[in-house]
Amino acid sequence: MSAPGEDTFAEEEREMEEMDEVGSDDDDEGVEMEEEGADGEGEKKVYVPGIEPLQSGEELEMDRSAYRMYHECQTGAPCLSFDILKDGDGDGREQFPLSMLLCAGTQADTALANRLLVIRMHNLHGTERGTEGEESSDEDSDDEEEDADKKPQMELAMMPHYGGINRVRVTRRGDQSLAAVWSEKGQVEIFDLRAQLEAVHSSAAMAAFISQQKEATPLFSFSGHMTEGFAIDWSPVVPGRLVSGDCKKNIHVWEPQEGGTSWKIDQRPFSSHSKSVEDLQWSPTEATVFASCSVDQSIRIWDIRAPPNSMLSANEAHASDINVISWNRSEPFLLSGGDDGLLKVWDLRQFKTGRPVANFKQHSAPITSVEWSPVDSSVFAASGADDVVSQWDLSVESCDVGARVEGMKDLPPQLLFLHQGQTEIKEIHWHPQLPGVMISTALSGFNVFRTISV
Repeated sequence: MSAPGEDTFAEEEREMEEMDEVGSDDDDEGVEMEEEGADGEGEKKVYVPGIEPLQSGEELEMDRSAYRMYHECQTGAPCLSFDILKDGDGDGREQFPLSMLLCAGTQADTALANRLLVIRMHNLHGTERGTEGEESSDEDSDDEEEDADKKPQMELAMMPHYGGINRVRVTRRGDQSLAAVWSEKGQVEIFDLRAQLEAVHSSAAMAAFISQQKEATPLFSFSGHMTEGFAIDWSPVVPGRLVSGDCKKNIHVWEPQEGGTSWKIDQRPFSSHSKSVEDLQWSPTEATVFASCSVDQSIRIWDIRAPPNSMLSANEAHASDINVISWNRSEPFLLSGGDDGLLKVWDLRQFKTGRPVANFKQHSAPITSVEWSPVDSSVFAASGADDVVSQWDLSVESCDVGARVEGMKDLPPQLLFLHQGQTEIKEIHWHPQLPGVMISTALSGFNVFRTISV
């Protein structure tokens, strides 16, 4: 069930919302396609996006057996970006029901209608068939017939934010949970999420939060970019260190100051790019090193001790705009995705050659998001403007693959899974505490799922 609309705060921030457990009739996540045969009965076959178009009379049907878990939800206005807030329930959680915390920002029809959200999803059960309590009812069953104890739940704590939110990234610094927000106002703002986190965990705190509703007030804001942007990333090594990049090609590094409420930002930007900076990623191991990608088709590696130019660069890394990058947490690999629909893996030890060590063309439209798995260094995922999320494993070799279904022989052996069903997918993230669980946001809302492949 969708969250309420954006017109009234009190209604939209109700303590409890329900999430959909299975897709609606017109969803097309599934990898099965029904085709009516001569006898009038549906013949099922595997559908691979991009291989052949749907024919007249054919429709896609979700194969729920391909998912260990699948849920969907909506939050009113769509969210272009979100990030995952780590909770205190431990790592490596695989036993259902699961729970998670997200921070997201909306792109509403008007600047005044936007919200900075903290979302708590819980009671998320699996899709395993035949498992008591974890098998959801058929799509045509009445809600009253469902076991109320197994319904997924969602709480939303929303702060009004003037201006659409381009990108959100969260971090922990001491006891603070901080969100860095790039908005269409041309500012980067830092918000303390304490009140919102308390609200989604307590009905009394939620009531107090709603009664005190007012426009979000940042701890700190920076207008020095002089234009809007999308690229932003918190350092995983130095708590509170931030890097932000804009549509005019400039990059600024933020250094946290004592007290936790201010940052020092060098007014001289890092400026080797010639066009818009689209994404930024700090090194997971080196405190002073970060990577960037740009509309100028280059990927650059920087050291903040040597401004204002980059240390290394691959100048024609893609044949068009490079939209997104991801830095592997345990291997010296960088993953990139561009408007050319290509996914490329770069070995930083060979970066000067300008040649990727792997190159995949599965998506038929620009890549919108990429991310390495936080628990398996050979696994990554990507989303594209073709409304597909793909999951990959670089450790799979051609000789590992057995007999293939007709129509799949031309697929790369490293391709694990293709997830569909959303419209205009903007961003994906693996959950760092829930192995294999992925969240994706799109114009049509959020999907929360785990496939049988990862």
